[in-house]
Amino acid sequence: MNKGKQRKQAMATAPSVSYSMTVRLEVPASGTAVSQLTTAVESSGGSVTGLDVTASGHEKLRIDVTIAATSTAHAQEIVEKLRGIEGVSLGKVSDRTFLMHLGGKIEMSSKHPIRNRDDLSMVYTPGVARVCQAIAENPEDARRLTIKRNSVAVVTDGSAVLGLGNIGPKAALPVMEGKAALFKRFAGIDAWPLCLDTQDTDEIVAIVKAIAPGFAGINLEDISAPRCFEIEARLREAVDIPVFHDDQHGTAIVVLAALTNALRVVDKKIEDVRVVMSGAGAAGTAILRLLIAAGVRHAVVADIHGVVHAGREDLVSADPESPLRWIADNTNPEGVTGTLREAVRGADVFIGVSAPNVLSGDDVAAMADGAIVFALANPDPEVDPAIARQTAAVVATGRSDFPNQINNVLVFPGVFRGLLDAQSRTVNTEMMLAAAGALADVVHDDELNANYIIPSVFNDKVAGAVAGAVRDAARAVTGTTAV
Repeated sequence: MNKGKQRKQAMATAPSVSYSMTVRLEVPASGTAVSQLTTAVESSGGSVTGLDVTASGHEKLRIDVTIAATSTAHAQEIVEKLRGIEGVSLGKVSDRTFLMHLGGKIEMSSKHPIRNRDDLSMVYTPGVARVCQAIAENPEDARRLTIKRNSVAVVTDGSAVLGLGNIGPKAALPVMEGKAALFKRFAGIDAWPLCLDTQDTDEIVAIVKAIAPGFAGINLEDISAPRCFEIEARLREAVDIPVFHDDQHGTAIVVLAALTNALRVVDKKIEDVRVVMSGAGAAGTAILRLLIAAGVRHAVVADIHGVVHAGREDLVSADPESPLRWIADNTNPEGVTGTLREAVRGADVFIGVSAPNVLSGDDVAAMADGAIVFALANPDPEVDPAIARQTAAVVATGRSDFPNQINNVLVFPGVFRGLLDAQSRTVNTEMMLAAAGALADVVHDDELNANYIIPSVFNDKVAGAVAGAVRDAARAVTGTTAV
């Protein structure tokens, strides 16, 4: 096997906590059983991340071994190998990820204890009636006197969930719960998963419009293109609260922030660089629009059919309002045609939101000096990051096991915190540009380097910086000052 193939295999098969399990075993108290356990796991390609003796006797030890594997099938292979060790008795096997999801990952809790009749009378009837009447007289008081002020609906139809595709609303619920947990963890926002059992655009718009009075913002999530464009546009017209499709705009903001700092590393200006993108779906289109708003003048986009240009056969008669036609009309000023690989030659920046292994190391080597490569397909990027790093100046991915992870969680909590604090009724390009600038500025000059162009999701300055920038930009639109 050549070195390139070995690197790709290692990238795809590294043990991960996502496939971790705890195996309970009884082993002889004397002898080499413990070392046999670790040898069996490591020789199978797994990793022992914890080994705890939970009970001890003269003859037996009870040991809980925590193991990281590369897949569900790989985890089962390791279990079978442990079962085959002489003198070892296999007990319970617990999948740690599934354990974390038992009963769901979020819950509702009361802000006030209900200890006696007085509490009950104020929290509920009869006292609550006075609050209802106050809101009926002045509907804007709902933001002040109810959970609306700090609540976001996380809405999906389950049609484009992670890399899993159209798996439906029930299967999408664990992802939406996770999103709600991140809203709370990073921005103190109460977010509610709403998984809709319809993929009809009109029905989705009607449902979200109907539930909007109880929320201060709508976060659309994992809705497939091109329906997501229409749903977002129609909802922005129909409701008086901000509507934000995170798969589009969250990704775009993080990409712009990372690119801003990557250009600082290579000492290039955004208006001068030639950007080539792979992927013209929801994320690709949103990234492109925000980059153009930020000053990019030379952009070329390729999809599965090759470079997008106005003269391409499938676009000549395309709907003028379609996203792909918009790309054709607003990019590629030099009239580039052909394939992605042809387009990327001499480019300063490559941004991929498409499919694995669409570029090779030779393609990256053919880019301009000081090349920037954002290979964001997950889990397998458009080009092996280790190979890209051999010739590119800066490389980013969507993965957590390489430097410079482009992760939406850097953005959406802070964006919504700022929108809610400003009592904004919309979200616009100026607010998103402000968010990207604030996120980029979290990385100070003395920290910036090719392997650190974007902060960690656990950097405690991120959410506050993004929220503050969005809040100021939103207040410039709304004229509000109250928090």
